[in-house]
Amino acid sequence: MPTGSEPTTARSPLRMRLWLSVWGLIWAIAGTAAFALAGRPGWAVACGVLWLIVTVDLVMVVRHIRQGPHYQPGRDIPPYEPPGPRHP
Repeated sequence: MPTGSEPTTARSPLRMRLWLSVWGLIWAIAGTAAFALAGRPGWAVACGVLWLIVTVDLVMVVRHIRQGPHYQPGRDIPPYEPPGPRHP
């Protein structure tokens, strides 16, 4: 049931991002190798840059998963309440 605070209490699907990053990493490595062997250095460099970006994303996702339930709550942990109004 929507509560109106979903953007504040949204949970990131880190496990799905992990597997999508692994899939992208495999294709970036394969693309880099294939374009390098085919004599297309521009495309090989583009795939190499993509490989670097996917690797950084993969490292960040694994880091957030390892930080525990604060960053990746399970189904048994309710969403965090949005911060209330601040009074001076």
